[in-house]
Amino acid sequence: MEVELSRDDAVLTITLNRPEVLNAFDRAMHEQLAAALQQSADPGVRAVVVTGAGRGFCVGQDVAEFPADPRDVGELLRRNYNPNMLAIRALEKPVIAAVNGVAAGAGLALALACDIRLAADTASLVPAFVGIGLVPDSGLSHTLPRIIGPSAAFEWLVSGEKLSAEQARARGLVSRVVSADHLAAEASALAADLAARPTRAIAMTKRLLDASIGATLERQLEDEALMQTEAASGEDFAEGVAAFREKRPARFTGR
Repeated sequence: MEVELSRDDAVLTITLNRPEVLNAFDRAMHEQLAAALQQSADPGVRAVVVTGAGRGFCVGQDVAEFPADPRDVGELLRRNYNPNMLAIRALEKPVIAAVNGVAAGAGLALALACDIRLAADTASLVPAFVGIGLVPDSGLSHTLPRIIGPSAAFEWLVSGEKLSAEQARARGLVSRVVSADHLAAEASALAADLAARPTRAIAMTKRLLDASIGATLERQLEDEALMQTEAASGEDFAEGVAAFREKRPARFTGR
């Protein structure tokens, strides 16, 4: 299988599994990733980890399957890449990228589509596109400016500079750098911690932040009011208040 799944209680780990080509995307990998993301929507899954097998996280498109006719490139994106990036953002639960090695091109876009990124100290991030005469795709032109700002995003994209894990952390592209040997355990522990939290509120927070950039303050205030009403009607809010009053740990269910 080009995408492997493992489940530990409420945490689902998705592993891109073409290590011989640094987990470059081919059509089969896209199809299997789409199926994995569908499984991630299971209510029993409350946090997701995305990582790569071997030395790479993902280096983007497998050149062996790059369209010979440039007119087919847009269709490749629409058919394979775009649905999976949208599916990650649509997941109503936290998605963690455990960047175990190089993340380049659309592989970088995949990592940035996730909610939180941890990186191994051996990892590197490379925008790749402009350096070979292409433009960013797979949502990178949308996610990257939101993370580091439009000017910094432009400068990095056009320079094509390869960033080490520590350089990426300094720019805010990853939140934590850990030793390669401990990355899987750190990502699993973070995912388990998030899975035990009120994931309904986490999902609505994700939706609010995604909508915020293009919204007016008036629109955002109204969205907050609507979602706060929805959150306040949930079981997790009642449990959180009860746990606070009773001075005990809360037992959230995501409802």
